[in-house]
Amino acid sequence: MFHSGALVDVFNACFLLKQHTRLVGGAEEPLYIPQSGLEPAQVIFTRDYFASALHEIAHWCIAGEARRKLQDYGYWYAPDGRTAQQQNEFEKVEIKPQALEWIFNAACGHRFRVSADNLMAGLGASEQFKRDIYQQVMRYCKQGLPSRAAIFAQALSDKYKRPEFLCADYFVCAQL
Repeated sequence: MFHSGALVDVFNACFLLKQHTRLVGGAEEPLYIPQSGLEPAQVIFTRDYFASALHEIAHWCIAGEARRKLQDYGYWYAPDGRTAQQQNEFEKVEIKPQALEWIFNAACGHRFRVSADNLMAGLGASEQFKRDIYQQVMRYCKQGLPSRAAIFAQALSDKYKRPEFLCADYFVCAQL
């Protein structure tokens, strides 16, 4: 039921013409490549992983215009095996993307899992990180989503027939 190809279709229908950005799967590692000449920007996700696609879309939805002109939005990235301090910094910048990812999952009825993205160091997602993601979701439910996120979430909701995806009651911190 949950195939990344459907996400590619939904994303590209929403943003290929209007934002000159396309979603592409099949990579070994995720990457964002800004628009170059007539070539649209590319949001590239890992292999055919549904969760990877939603996560990378969330990053794109948050990135401002200046960041979308930079490869990987100009963010630093410490690979798997981060120290506790690096993991703490990682969690700070991942709150909003993972909150959007949770909402996108809700819009299509797919289960969300918090990603600490640090398997080698054995550091899972901290309880504070989970609470912060939950609180950000509650803010989005109350205040609304960023514009590109709202467009994409609504398109997912339409495709997967999940009309009430942004109801705060559907999000439970203890399930993270």
